[in-house]
Amino acid sequence: MGRNIKDYIVIGLKGMAMGAADVVPGVSGGTIAFISGIYEELLGSISNVKLSLLKTLKTEGLKAAWKQVNGNFLAALFIGIFVSIISLAKAIKYLLENEPILLWSFFFGLVLASIIYIAKQITKWNFISILALVLGAFLAYYITTLNPMVSEDSSSLYILFAGAIAICAMILPGISGSFILVLLGAYKPVLEAVNNKDIKTILVFMVGAVIGLLSFSKILKWLFANYKNYTLAALTGFIIGSLNKIWPWKETLTWRTNSHGVEVPFNQQSVSPFTFDGEAQLTMAIVLAIVGFGIILGMEKLAVHKK
Repeated sequence: MGRNIKDYIVIGLKGMAMGAADVVPGVSGGTIAFISGIYEELLGSISNVKLSLLKTLKTEGLKAAWKQVNGNFLAALFIGIFVSIISLAKAIKYLLENEPILLWSFFFGLVLASIIYIAKQITKWNFISILALVLGAFLAYYITTLNPMVSEDSSSLYILFAGAIAICAMILPGISGSFILVLLGAYKPVLEAVNNKDIKTILVFMVGAVIGLLSFSKILKWLFANYKNYTLAALTGFIIGSLNKIWPWKETLTWRTNSHGVEVPFNQQSVSPFTFDGEAQLTMAIVLAIVGFGIILGMEKLAVHKK
């Protein structure tokens, strides 16, 4: 696959979009990867990181090993993700705290359009496809209704486990990895480890993430190779079910104190904008949802034009 500098800049920008999504506890970077047309290449590249890579490195050298894992692609993508997380984290944190309805509305429109985009790629609908879609939607919706764990275990084994599970969610369109960390009760200890530069905890989390990423990417790659239609149907359902998590209007049922001593929502449920207790910002919310929806339609038309 011949690529020039411009192509890798575009891949880096797609990585930035993935990073921005992953910062928000509820939006998956996997969804962004899918709608930007790099999902299957990402899975294939990650799954090529295996023991045979060491043999290639030993017998053929670094250049051959780098090519085997599609190194230029992964480097451009992960640099984009890293730059985005570092540069946009504070802005998105500010919006989550001060303009949550408007931020969620934009992402709601974006994810809603991605459902149509992914569903259009299913070439054959049958009973199994429909069943996969329904089960995916039910599972994702159920996950969004779960109460976050109160006890926040910070043992190395639990952080390792949390890293493996969260990274799986991060590459799975629908539920975000950060949301899974919240559910597992690991979001706070991981965030504190980053803020306090706790190298041991960060390394344990990263090892868990690598284990989860390498194993889960192989499973997804196999499913795409052998049952692509059914996999697409299940992923479409999963994203449909996850819409409950990013619905802009929420009623807070319980609160918790975060690591900075600030009261933040702990358990929420979706409500109608007409019964929302506060300023619904309905007009602006609709506008931003349409903008998010339009961005995906524009990306789709651009992809078709390039083909």
